[in-house]
Amino acid sequence: MAKTIFITGAGTGLGKGTAIGLAKEGHHVIASVEIYPQVTSLREAAEAEDVELEVFKMDIKNPEDRGRILEYDFDIFVANAAINEGGPLGEVPMSIFREIFEVNVFSTLETAQMAAKKFVEKRQGKIIFMSSMAGSMAGPYSGLYAASKHALEAIAKTLQKEMTYFSVQVATINPGPFETGFNDRAVEAKWKWFNEDIHYSPAVEMRAKDKGMENQFDPADMIAKMVEVIPKDTHKFRTVYPPETEQQMKEEEADNWKKDI
Repeated sequence: MAKTIFITGAGTGLGKGTAIGLAKEGHHVIASVEIYPQVTSLREAAEAEDVELEVFKMDIKNPEDRGRILEYDFDIFVANAAINEGGPLGEVPMSIFREIFEVNVFSTLETAQMAAKKFVEKRQGKIIFMSSMAGSMAGPYSGLYAASKHALEAIAKTLQKEMTYFSVQVATINPGPFETGFNDRAVEAKWKWFNEDIHYSPAVEMRAKDKGMENQFDPADMIAKMVEVIPKDTHKFRTVYPPETEQQMKEEEADNWKKDI
């Protein structure tokens, strides 16, 4: 059955591909994007694929923009909008860390609260938080994003338990590393402020970690998985893809119970 699906952060990457993919499957997709130029590019992309999308600008940090959520009726809300930067936690400017939490945690929760209120009134609906493998994993120089996604995991787990009372579903989708450009821009970002003459973190180690971006997965596979899972009436609370990423997450969590310091 066709659903009405509201997705944030649909201007680029997995969000953009998923919005178009869901529309191809016959769903009515309300696709919000961060800035006006993305409205044009997403509409053009939808036209090229011969699908219809309802596209508008909604910066989730902007209260007036967020208010537009209240104008729509929908069955599923996908909290996809996010930003990412890397860098050593011991030295990162706190303004960067605060901005990541402002978008990935605080503003994301505010949009989810608005969707939750609508769903509670109807006694049905589903909220999906786009998390990440970083929701349970953390590695050197990627802790900023991981911390925000760890927080989002706690939000999702809590909200899932609270919303059960109202017959509202809550879930997460946790992608592995996909080559959309999102991760690449994140590893580049730290070099804007990091100075080897001032900072103590080993630049050679950071550059070595950056090379991990050379082996990312094809985003078309993740988009297909999201298009499959999002409209389903029932599925697992956490969807991790690809399977090797799920295994990595489980192994790291198990290792945390065993390792000494």
